[in-house]
Amino acid sequence: MKKLYVLSLVLSLTFGFAQTNLKKADALFKNYSYQDASKAYEEILQNIKNPSAQTLKNAADSYYFISDAQNALKWYRKLYEVQGNNLTDIYYLRYIQSMKGMMDYEEANRVTKEYLDKKGDQKEINRYVAQKKILDSLSKAKSLYSIKNLEINTSKSDFGATFFGDKVVYTSARDTTKFAEKLYNWNNQPFLNLYVAERNPADNTLFNEEMFLPNVMTKYHEATATFDDKGKTIYYTTNIVKKNKLVVDDTKTNNFHLVKGEIVNNKLENPQDILFNKSTEYSVGHPSLSEDGKMLFFASDMPGGYGETDLYYVKIASDGTIMSSPQNLGPQINTIGNDVFPYFNKGVLYFSSDGHYGMGDLDIYESTFLADGSFSTPKNLGAPINSNKDDFAFVMDRAGTYGYVSSNRAGGKGDDDIYSFLKAKPACNQSISGKVIDRRSKLPITEVTIIAYDSFDEVLAETKSNFEGKYAVVIPCNKQVRLEATKMNYSHDEKNVETTKENQREIVDVDFELSNYDDLVVKKKGVEKVDVNPIYFDYDKSDITPQAIEELSKVVFVMKNFPNIRIKIEAHTDSRGKDSYNLKLSDNRAKSTRDYIVSQDIDASRIESAIGYGESRLINKCKNGVKCTEQEHLLNRRSDFIIIQK
Repeated sequence: MKKLYVLSLVLSLTFGFAQTNLKKADALFKNYSYQDASKAYEEILQNIKNPSAQTLKNAADSYYFISDAQNALKWYRKLYEVQGNNLTDIYYLRYIQSMKGMMDYEEANRVTKEYLDKKGDQKEINRYVAQKKILDSLSKAKSLYSIKNLEINTSKSDFGATFFGDKVVYTSARDTTKFAEKLYNWNNQPFLNLYVAERNPADNTLFNEEMFLPNVMTKYHEATATFDDKGKTIYYTTNIVKKNKLVVDDTKTNNFHLVKGEIVNNKLENPQDILFNKSTEYSVGHPSLSEDGKMLFFASDMPGGYGETDLYYVKIASDGTIMSSPQNLGPQINTIGNDVFPYFNKGVLYFSSDGHYGMGDLDIYESTFLADGSFSTPKNLGAPINSNKDDFAFVMDRAGTYGYVSSNRAGGKGDDDIYSFLKAKPACNQSISGKVIDRRSKLPITEVTIIAYDSFDEVLAETKSNFEGKYAVVIPCNKQVRLEATKMNYSHDEKNVETTKENQREIVDVDFELSNYDDLVVKKKGVEKVDVNPIYFDYDKSDITPQAIEELSKVVFVMKNFPNIRIKIEAHTDSRGKDSYNLKLSDNRAKSTRDYIVSQDIDASRIESAIGYGESRLINKCKNGVKCTEQEHLLNRRSDFIIIQK
C-alpha cells in the first residue's frame, strides 16, 4: 500500500523495452513508474558486475514501493554488502522492513540492533526494547481481535473504509468509471475513487456499492475521506488540480491536498481547499476528524517533520473554522519512516507506521492522548490486525466492538483488501507496581523475583525488578493477592493486596524491603553468627524479658527468611559467682532462648543444640581473681547463635 501514502504523483512517460538501458530505467524510476522500473533494473543488473550504490537503491526501491519484499530484499542485501553500516537511516529501515516482509525476524532484529548501536540514541534503543516486549507478549496471548476478508473486495486496490452514518465509504481502484482505461503509472492500476456501500450490522459485510458523490469524481485520485458526526461535512484527499490539469512542482511531481465540502442531497457542494495545504511543494492527506469534530488529524510530508511522512493535527471551531496551524504530533508518534492513516476514537489515536518496531511494513499502533497534550508510547496491535505486509486505515465504532482495517497481506483477493474485524471485551486486569529496596542502605535492588499468588497459592504473575528496583505485574480483577519478593542471599518480603472489581486504576507503591544476608551476620575466624546485641535476663533468672525478645526477633527473622539455616545456641556468663552456679544458669538461659525461638513457628530440628557454658569460655582476661571493669565483664555475658548450615 505504498502507492498512496507517499502522497505524490508524477505525470506518465512512455518507454519501450526493446533495448532497455540504465538511462531509461532511471527515467521510469524518477517517473514513479515502479512496476516498469523494477523490470528494467532487473534486466540491466543481470549484465552489470559492479553496479553503483544508486542503481542498487533504485532497483530495491522499485520493488519496495510495489510491495515485492522478496525482490526488494535481494537488492537491499546487495546494497548492504557494498555499504555495510554506512547505509543511511532510511535504507536501514527499508532493508529491515524487507526482511520482515519475508518473515526473517531474527536477521531483522540483528540488523536493527546494529543500526541502533551505530546511532547510539538511548531513547530509540529504549523504545525498541519496550515495543518489542509488547509485541512479544501479544504473540503469546490470545488476541481480542478476529478478522474477515470482505466479498466486496476486487482484484484491484480496495482500502480506507470509514463510517458514514449507517453506511461505509471506502477507496477503490475498481474499473467502474469512464476513466478506467487511464492507469496510474506507479502500479498500472486505475486511479482511485470513493465508493459507498451498505453495512450489514449482523456480520459487518458490505454490499450494494456505488460511486460516492458522483460529482466529486475526476480522472485522478479521490481517496480517504472523513466526515463530521452529522454526515454533512466531508474532508478527502485528492490531487492538486487547476483547470482540470495537474499542478506540478519543480520536479514535475504532483502532490496531494485536502478538500473540504458540504454534502447536500447526495452531492458535494462548496468544495474548497484548506488554507494550510495550498502549497504545491508538499502533500497533505489521510484526513480523520475526532468524534467531537474539534481536531482534524492528517498525514503530510511538509518540511520540518521527523521522517518521510508525519502525522499532524489542527484545531477546529464549532463553525468549522480551522483555529490553528498544523501541529506535528512529535517524535513519540512520528519516526524516520512513514506515519500515516490516523484515526482518533475516545481519546486514543490509531495510526499506521513502518518506523516503529513491528511485524513488517506498515503496522497499526495505538497511543493514548494525555492530559498534557502529548501521546503515550505507541503500542502495536499485534496479529491478526497486523501482518508482515502493509496494514493500515484502521477504524472502529464508538463502542470499540467492530470496525475495518485494510491490508495487502497474503490470502487476499487482490492488491489491498478491506477486512472487517470484531473486538472482544478485554479481560479485567489491574497493574500492581512498586519498588524493592535494601532495608539497611535504602538503595534499589535489581533482579528481585516478584511472584503474585492467589488465595489457592496458584501463581498469577511473575516478574523481576529493574535497575531502579521497580516492578509491575498485571493481575485479574477482584482477587486476593499475596506478593512475595525474593532474591538469592537476601531475606524475602510479602505483601497482601486486593484488586478491585473494575479495570480502572493502577495499584501503586506496593514496596518491599529486603535484607542482605551479609548484613545480618558477623563473621570471625571462619565462624558465622547471627548479629545480635547482648541478651539481658533478670538477675538470677532465665525468663525471656521484653528486651531479650527484641534481640531474639532478629534470630527469628533470619531463620524465617533463610529457611535452610540451622543454628546452635551457646549461652555464657562472666566469671563472678560459683562456677557450677554459672554453668547451670547459662544452660537454663540457653534452653529458654531455644524454647522462645521454637514458639515463633521455627522448626525445633533447625536448632541443633542449646547449651550453657557458664564461665568456661571467657573471651578476655576476666577470670576468677582478676580485677576487671563492669564493661569488661559484660563482654563475657553473651549468647551466640552460631550458623552451622545455610
